[in-house]
Amino acid sequence: MEQWGAALYGDPCRECGFDWALTPREAVEWVAGWGPRVEAATRDVEGGRRRPEGGWSVAEYVSHVGDNLRQWTERVQSARLAGERDVAGYDPDALAAARGYATLPLAVAVWSSTLAAVTWADVVGRALDEGVELRHATRGIQRAADVARNNCHDAHHHLWDIRRIRRS
Repeated sequence: MEQWGAALYGDPCRECGFDWALTPREAVEWVAGWGPRVEAATRDVEGGRRRPEGGWSVAEYVSHVGDNLRQWTERVQSARLAGERDVAGYDPDALAAARGYATLPLAVAVWSSTLAAVTWADVVGRALDEGVELRHATRGIQRAADVARNNCHDAHHHLWDIRRIRRS
């Protein structure tokens, strides 16, 4: 099985400092507050700005967070509404290219990711109550609690990336 979560990134995360000890409900609350966080972090910064050493731009990170939350919302809803628990991985770089993250205006990426976060928080919150479990192709069993923490880490980590870009 593929390592994920704290086993892969460290506890706390070696880069962004994310504390994996937060409860699944705290993770849902954090993601639910994504809109104000990302608006504050992206205020007065160009969407195409990136670190000198490369990597995704501000708008690309924001777009990725929105798409990642949407992907997981659909996966969790598939289990909740249709009993489909099997999920596969996806290539975030291929999705970024297919969706044209590099050309998406930052304001649109912020708007879209904020909508995705609100929907994700509702769905994952319900999944926590229902004890939803998914079977990930490479990670194995992913309980709603795992999804909550993993997705929260992804958003937290990329907010950290955006802040690093601002400082560069």
